[in-house]
Amino acid sequence: MGGTSKTARLRNLVIGVVAMLAGSGPAAAQDDAGFQAYMVALRQQALAEGVSTRTVNAVFPGLTLNQRVIDLDRQQPGAANPSAVPAFAPYRSQHVDAARIGRGRQTYQAQRYRLQRIEQQTGVPESIMVAIWGHETNYGSYTGNFDLLRSLASLAYEGRRRSLFAGEFIAGLKMLDRGVTREQLKGSWAGATGNPQFLPSIYLRLARDGDGDGRADIWKSAADTLASIGNYFVDAGWRAGQPWGVAVNVPAAFDRSQVRNRLVSPRCPRVFERHSGWRTIAEWRALGITPQGRSLPADSVMATLLEPDGQGATAYLLTSNYRVILDYNCSNFYALSVGLLADAVER
Repeated sequence: MGGTSKTARLRNLVIGVVAMLAGSGPAAAQDDAGFQAYMVALRQQALAEGVSTRTVNAVFPGLTLNQRVIDLDRQQPGAANPSAVPAFAPYRSQHVDAARIGRGRQTYQAQRYRLQRIEQQTGVPESIMVAIWGHETNYGSYTGNFDLLRSLASLAYEGRRRSLFAGEFIAGLKMLDRGVTREQLKGSWAGATGNPQFLPSIYLRLARDGDGDGRADIWKSAADTLASIGNYFVDAGWRAGQPWGVAVNVPAAFDRSQVRNRLVSPRCPRVFERHSGWRTIAEWRALGITPQGRSLPADSVMATLLEPDGQGATAYLLTSNYRVILDYNCSNFYALSVGLLADAVER
C-alpha cells in the first residue's frame, strides 16, 4: 500500500507539473497568436475607415499584446461591493490639497493672458480650465507613459469593450496621419493622452491650436492645452455666467422624500441616482437650504442637491454646469473636486 501510494503521488505530481506548463507557456502563446490574428482584422478596419497605408504599415508590424493593461481594465471599481459608497471627505483632502491649490494658483497667474482670452471666447471660467488640468495631470507633471496604440489594440483584442477601444485605436492612427508623432502617443493605460488626457477621438474632434502655430499640441503647449479644455466644455454645453454649484447647509428636519429624483439616467446611473430632483434656487431657499460662504445663484437657476457625505455634512446645490464637468469624467467625487479646486484657485 505504501509503495503504491508513493507511486501514485509521484504520478499525480508529474501530471500536475505537465498541466501547469501546458497552461502557462502555450496559453501565453495562444494569446499572442490570437492577438496577431485580430490585428489582421483591425488593420483592414483601419484601412476601410480611411487610415493611410503608410501609417498602417508603420504601426502594425511592431504591435504586441500588453496583458498589463487588460489586467488593469479588469480591476476597475465596481467588481467588489458595487453598492458601497465611500465618503467624499478623504477624496477631497487628497485631490484638493494645499500643494495642488498652490500649483494651481501659480499656473493661473502664469497663464492669465491666455486664460482671459479663452474665457472671453468660450465663456468657460479660467479657474475651471486650470482645475481640469490640475486634476488630470497635476498641471502636466505626469501624463502617462503607456504606448497608447499598443494599449488600445490590447484592450480592443480583449473584447469586453471592443467597439470603444477599436474605435479609439483607429482614431490614434488618424492622429498620426494628421502629423502627431508616434512618440507623442503616450498616456494612460486606458488610452488618454496629453495634459488634458483626451482620448484620441476627442483629440480629433475638439483639440485646438491656442498659440497660432497650426498644430494642436496638448502635450507641450499650455496655450493649446487650455484652448482644448475650453473647447471641450463649450461642446459639452457649458453655460456662461453660471457657477458649477455652491456648498450649502441642509436643515436637520429636511424631508428628502419631497425632492427625491424619480428619473433613471441612461448614462452613469449610479452617479446620478445620488442627486435630488431639479428645483429652482428660489424653491431651495423656500425649503430652508442656506449657502456656506458664497451666495446662491439667481433664483431662476435650476439645481439639484447632493449630499456626498450623508446627512448632517456639507451638501451642494449643483447647476447644469456641474453636469458638464461630469461629461469630462462621470464621477461625483471628481466633479466636486474640480469645482472646489477651481474655487480655491481663483481666491
